[in-house]
Amino acid sequence: MRALTWHARRDVRVDTVPDPEIVDPTDIIVRVTSTGVCGSDLHLYEVLGPYLSPGDILGHEPMGIVEEVGPQVTRLAPGDRVVVPFNVSCGTCWMCSRGLHSQCETTQNRERGMGASLFGYTKLYGQVPGGQAELLRVPFGDNLPVKVPHGPPDQRFVYLSDVLPTAWQAVEYADIPPGGSVTVLGLGPIGDMAARIALHRGASQVIGVDRVPERLSRARSRGVHTLDLREHGQKLGDAVRDLTDGRGTDSVIDAVGMEAHGSPVASAGQRLVGLLPDALAQPLMDNAGIDRMAALYAAIDIARRGGTISISGVYGGSLDPMPMMTIFDKQLRLHMGQANVHRWVEEILPLLNEEDTLGVENFATHELPLEEGPQAYRTFQAKEDGMVKTLLKPGT
Repeated sequence: MRALTWHARRDVRVDTVPDPEIVDPTDIIVRVTSTGVCGSDLHLYEVLGPYLSPGDILGHEPMGIVEEVGPQVTRLAPGDRVVVPFNVSCGTCWMCSRGLHSQCETTQNRERGMGASLFGYTKLYGQVPGGQAELLRVPFGDNLPVKVPHGPPDQRFVYLSDVLPTAWQAVEYADIPPGGSVTVLGLGPIGDMAARIALHRGASQVIGVDRVPERLSRARSRGVHTLDLREHGQKLGDAVRDLTDGRGTDSVIDAVGMEAHGSPVASAGQRLVGLLPDALAQPLMDNAGIDRMAALYAAIDIARRGGTISISGVYGGSLDPMPMMTIFDKQLRLHMGQANVHRWVEEILPLLNEEDTLGVENFATHELPLEEGPQAYRTFQAKEDGMVKTLLKPGT
């Protein structure tokens, strides 16, 4: 089959690799029809190379048609249409039964001290082959895939794999009071969708911050009050307070994470580590890694006293400096973590209706053949061509 594979920093390729096979009796094989390129994939493209091996298959946002099922799978059959959550979760352990699928005890990476395995996401999370491929082996066939109806286009359902539950959890964790306010930092796919969900769930004021004109325009068209980071820069907090009676918003969602702009020292350090051999780079990142923290520092500044910060952007540093005095003095609450996909599916599914409440069918800005995946990564990383969300289409 054809699959998008990692080879080095900023070097991903579409290669011919062996087809996946049924390994465990509860496995299924899915023929992928759509698979997203995620902002988290750019962390692999740019920063997290020391935790990858050449030939690793990337991608964690797939959906498709069941091709084959293992002998113990009873809830699915060949021909069924499914979305595959990015958490590799068993659905039955102590953590999964409490809605913490990203901490699944069956697939936890204990030797690394990390949570549940993820499709297509580094040695830290199990080095599981990902979904930017023509075929995907999916374990826990009766519990992990989300069965969806035939008929509507893939765009109606594919974001159940990551974007929708991650954005939904970001809003849930933000704990926006009824009729309250929230600032969303970063209007990429997760931030954009989080802003839509916050409005849907009753926030009276949603402020979106980015530096890319197309992203700002897109959010503005959905009723978000946008602020251009290029214009406000270090005075972003003042701009938000001007809109909120001098207090700041009740909640802030950091949908940026480790690759924030405005952190030149950490940025240089990340580039340097990316050039080291893995034997040197991995211990350095494990024990002395520092993220670009500009977005999180901005969130701490913007949130009103007694407010909540929800972090959905990925951070990977082990020595990130935190302004603890400010966090303590402002009585801020921080809530964060990988999305627990299955925890939110039942709440989201009713919104994927004919009215398309959240605008999912037009959410993708680009649809490309899988073979154009490497160019999609380059364009997305450079924030060019108005690219916000790309779906790759294997087999086209």
